[in-house]
Amino acid sequence: MASVINFPVSPSFVINSQYKTSFRARAQSVGGGDSTVLSSGSIAVNGDPVSREKEKNGALIDVGNGTLKPRVEKKKLVKNVISEELEVLWDDGYGTDSVKDYLDAAKEIIKPDGGPPRWFCPVDCGCPLKGSPTLLFLPGIDGLGLGLILHHKPLGKAFEVRCLHIPVYDRTPFEGLVKFVEETVRREHASSPEKPIYLVGDSFGGCLALAVAARNPTIDLILILSNPATSFGRSQLQPLFPILKAIPDELHGAVPYLLSYVMGDPIKMAMVNIENRLPPRIKLEQLSNNLPALLPRLSVMSDIIPKDTLLWKLKLLKSASAYANSRLHAVKAEVLVLASGKDNMLPSEDEAKRLNNSLQNCIVRNFKDNGHTLLLEEGISLLTIIKGTCKYRRSRKLDSVADFLPPSRQEFKYAFDQVVGLLRVASSSVMLSTLEDGKIVKGLAGVPNEGPVLLVGYHMLLGFELYSLVEEFLREKNIMVHGIAHPEIFLGRLENSSNEFGMTDWLKVMGAVPVAARNLFKLLSTKSHVLLYPGGAREALHYKGEEYKLFWPEQQEFVRMAARFGATIVPFGAVGEDDIADLVLDYKDLMSIPVINDYVRELARDTVNIRDETRGEVANQALFFPGLLPKVPGRFYYLEVSLKDKENANELYLHIKSQVERCLDYLLKKREEDPYRNIIDRTAYRAVYGDEVPTFKLD
Repeated sequence: MASVINFPVSPSFVINSQYKTSFRARAQSVGGGDSTVLSSGSIAVNGDPVSREKEKNGALIDVGNGTLKPRVEKKKLVKNVISEELEVLWDDGYGTDSVKDYLDAAKEIIKPDGGPPRWFCPVDCGCPLKGSPTLLFLPGIDGLGLGLILHHKPLGKAFEVRCLHIPVYDRTPFEGLVKFVEETVRREHASSPEKPIYLVGDSFGGCLALAVAARNPTIDLILILSNPATSFGRSQLQPLFPILKAIPDELHGAVPYLLSYVMGDPIKMAMVNIENRLPPRIKLEQLSNNLPALLPRLSVMSDIIPKDTLLWKLKLLKSASAYANSRLHAVKAEVLVLASGKDNMLPSEDEAKRLNNSLQNCIVRNFKDNGHTLLLEEGISLLTIIKGTCKYRRSRKLDSVADFLPPSRQEFKYAFDQVVGLLRVASSSVMLSTLEDGKIVKGLAGVPNEGPVLLVGYHMLLGFELYSLVEEFLREKNIMVHGIAHPEIFLGRLENSSNEFGMTDWLKVMGAVPVAARNLFKLLSTKSHVLLYPGGAREALHYKGEEYKLFWPEQQEFVRMAARFGATIVPFGAVGEDDIADLVLDYKDLMSIPVINDYVRELARDTVNIRDETRGEVANQALFFPGLLPKVPGRFYYLEVSLKDKENANELYLHIKSQVERCLDYLLKKREEDPYRNIIDRTAYRAVYGDEVPTFKLD
């Protein structure tokens, strides 16, 4: 389906980043050595500074005496700057590293040095944004601290990342590790009491994070637990653990190989740096190259977990699980649990449900196709997950505007190729805009580049038009459009029962903010492009026969705010919902069906009211999912008409509404002239010409 939009011309809007030259990295040991605060040119381990140099793969390695450094000779200095903000569609670097890099780095870092557990800052993380919170990574059973290697680059922009390294032959008991992490957390809290501290716990590290949180309920902690080992007592491998003690030393070399297959999916590990948009033949070819390169490197697993260390780690897991489970009631922190559906080591999905019920402030995201080593497998960047679940903040309270991080180029590709890819192909959207002289042109040349800009329009059934609109602004103009969304999207009650990272999460990644006067104020004051639907849920969940009918409140809710900041108001129309699906069951139909009507009433009771109920029909809309019958896709069309200045707020409001209605009438008429409205015609055109499919002739 095609989209057509029309907008007035205005000057370009360029975001200039500010850069400052300050960065700190603290390193410490469990042995009581003093912490050292260093400049951006160095890192310290146990008080010894190490040059902050970077090589191709960017991993730090242990070279003895507690010192970490890059693992190749060719070195390049890291740029010593901290930026104020990220650009839209920035390169987050996710997918450039893989499990091969993890195994290569592990081969060096496991060399014994007799040192205690310690923190290190991965060089790949670079310098974070100004005011970024601290993220402490607590490793799994390997103890290396390299489990975030796929995520170092994106996380390094949003956090000061530090990773815990537990040497292979270290025998610090669980409570000793808890105290070590706790001391670091308390120091960080003392130095920045207004910032949250993130604890990312992988498997065993999840128990460690929960234990620290239980002992420090007054500190602002955010826990991200990847397949936490709190379910170790119910592990599928529990009957096999006693056998490990009896295995001869000469046969132990095979055990880590077996564990590597149990803990993770080698295919998904090898798929990390392969783009999903590639043709199947090329993807298979790249996979066939990656797998042979990966498998020989697994031999290092026997060095990471020798027999004595493995037996010690199993005891450590048992004590860690018991310690954490006995203190779940004391955990006050925000918790995000990431659970794999194909975890062959732990019952992670069931454990996620248990933790969700046991913890006071917990949400879950399931990844049905991943194994135990979720963070080392192909999927979504951890930073994307944090953003999509509204867990990223830089102060005690989340600010949806100030804490927003723009989507990266990788997030953009994933969202619009895989998440809404089918709708995108089916809609084949064409955007039209109107220049100041009234001429309609293809593309967004008529849209002001410089904000503040307020896009005001009609909300199609289920908001189908939203995705093409946001995508085209990003693709053509590199402009982030913030959609003002219903607060239920941010409260988690609209998530599907599978708790997978889904559409509502991606809406938040792509700039949606809760509808609130303060959020509109902040967006307009920062010269943003804002998307507003006055009809809200009443239009998006309209009844039969109400297609393309506006349901706007009587009050001029947004006009005065826009006038205060001198915002350009851009009315637009969008049509095409009736070319996607037939509405067969609306609210009235659902309320006449037993059982279903009880569910709708229950949902309505819990729904947040965003308008005073005395303000008419638009304020009383109950949330529900209508019954739809898919159709052979047609096309989406968008159109905007320029406004003339009006001093009276009520007059301007009515004028905006009338212009949106005129856009809808115009598009409904003109789409009948489109020779490629049907998807079959568009597909045939692409097959022959391979170009962008044309639409009706422009006036």
